[in-house]
Amino acid sequence: MLGDRLWLSRSCNDLLAGAISLVVQSVARFSAGKLVPIADSPAPTLKTGGFARHYLPFFCRGVVDRAMQKLRLGRRPFYWQVAYRLIGGPGVAETGQLDGTPFTVLADDGQRFYADPFVLERDGRHYLFVEEFPYATGRGVISVTELGDDGTFGVPRVVLEEPHHLSYPQVFAHDGEIFMIPESGTARELVLYRAAQFPDRWVRDTVLMTNKDFNDATLLESDGRFWLLGTERFGYGSASDTMAVYSAPSLRGPWVAHTLNPIAVDHSATRPGGALIRQGGALVLPVQNGSRAYGGGLGLMRLDRLDDFDVRLAPPRPIGPGPAWARAGIHTLNRAGRVEVVDSAG
Repeated sequence: MLGDRLWLSRSCNDLLAGAISLVVQSVARFSAGKLVPIADSPAPTLKTGGFARHYLPFFCRGVVDRAMQKLRLGRRPFYWQVAYRLIGGPGVAETGQLDGTPFTVLADDGQRFYADPFVLERDGRHYLFVEEFPYATGRGVISVTELGDDGTFGVPRVVLEEPHHLSYPQVFAHDGEIFMIPESGTARELVLYRAAQFPDRWVRDTVLMTNKDFNDATLLESDGRFWLLGTERFGYGSASDTMAVYSAPSLRGPWVAHTLNPIAVDHSATRPGGALIRQGGALVLPVQNGSRAYGGGLGLMRLDRLDDFDVRLAPPRPIGPGPAWARAGIHTLNRAGRVEVVDSAG
């Protein structure tokens, strides 16, 4: 997944790092006896006219666009929006479309943005947890707001802050307590937080991983075993295109890497975009599609096998656009009860 398509040196670095991950993946599968050939596909048709003819106009347009953005007064450096709706029937995960009841934007004051929404239903009340990113500090914190009697969420308040960036506040109940596993890849650790006083006070319960840049870790409990699916940055390159899986006998660990890590290297089907969804007897993982840009879209990928010997996921089913959310794509999808939440680049 290329974070910057304008500067060739950065693109080449990311491509080379991705190639290393592909080699590591192939070696791991060969060692496990699970390396199988893929079907031949026709070579892509290349545009005629040569590299310079196509790249130079793209480069010039990109430089001008970036210069205009920097000069534009009042422009945010980057911007995300969270939206929610109340529904009683099938949602995006069932229909695969952004249709039906329109989403309502979670308003911000222009000095921050909200992203990575997770919603939890507790004692008949709904709580929305988000990454809050104040531009003044340049570091994400975790905030919460409660659904009011009027069916709207108020202004989120900060409930968890660290010296490093926090995002993706996956919140869940387990054994009568409420926990959260936010992303903290920049600190090279993954921490389990426990609600000492829900939803306002959280304490560090257990450090699950250290010395790993593990992103958007998404939890699954199955048959008495715990699993974490996410993307891991191996050295250089993107943090969004290389899936890794870890497992443990209990929530607090010890967590061990799957023997086939990295499970997949793909710009459109590896980084989770929300909690796993149960559909009948199947489990579905929302995954980010970064083939065009980070945050450019989301797909739904069925989990066909997850054990100590193999991890298999079906090809993602892309979520199509619709009138309920007038953005180009979505980046996160979650639901609890009647409350469904999404986010997107603003």
